[in-house]
Amino acid sequence: MPTWDSAQYLRFENERTRPSMDLAARVPLACVRDAVDLGCGPGNSTEVIAKRWPEARLTGVDSSPVMLEVARKVHPDWAWIEADLQQWQPEKMVDLLFSSAAFQWVSGHEIIFPRLMKCLSPGGVLAVQMPAAKAEPALALIPSMAGEDAWKARLEDVKTWHQPYTQEDYYRMLSPLASRIELWETTYIHVMDSHEALLDWVKGTAMRPYLDRLTAPESVEFEKSFLQRLPAHYAPQPDGRILFPFRRLFLVAMR
Repeated sequence: MPTWDSAQYLRFENERTRPSMDLAARVPLACVRDAVDLGCGPGNSTEVIAKRWPEARLTGVDSSPVMLEVARKVHPDWAWIEADLQQWQPEKMVDLLFSSAAFQWVSGHEIIFPRLMKCLSPGGVLAVQMPAAKAEPALALIPSMAGEDAWKARLEDVKTWHQPYTQEDYYRMLSPLASRIELWETTYIHVMDSHEALLDWVKGTAMRPYLDRLTAPESVEFEKSFLQRLPAHYAPQPDGRILFPFRRLFLVAMR
């Protein structure tokens, strides 16, 4: 897992939180007693759960102590757990297991997701959202650059986030345990003020594992090279802004 910078991540808090809101809106539960936010980050997605189900007992789970430190400062009354999502499971049955933009960093969904379904109370819900945008030029550029001679020795074996399995794969792995499954994709068109803003976006997520490997001067050069390549893929609009499409996969499975 990469190291995280909560301030960098939250520069686009509204854009990063909107998918959590859309996911929560599709969860068919009127009442939730216990909810767990898997990959809670700094707690912005946990706040979405709290607004949707204000009576719920909330727990946030994340592997980043930096992110959890921010979450604890803002909401000290909620439970926060530092743990690896690949291994973690609740100590008791819960009504809602919620995850927004976290499981793309974790492999083995065919094992993890059925295990999580078995941790739900009868009628409970597993609700997950993950980026499905690895082919988007701004995201594909990063591993492509990492394979070039200038960076290959340092970056070719970086472990980055995974493209989600197919919709059919998720249906097959969850349908034996679910009474109801919804699957859909949404492409969000983010309006960025500039190419520099798009660089700031990827520095908060997809570029993090690569920057972790580089020295400060090397990071500056990598970011500069990335920025120089963006105009070939993202032409400015008449007002100077650029459009950044970002596709996400959603699933809601009820036990």
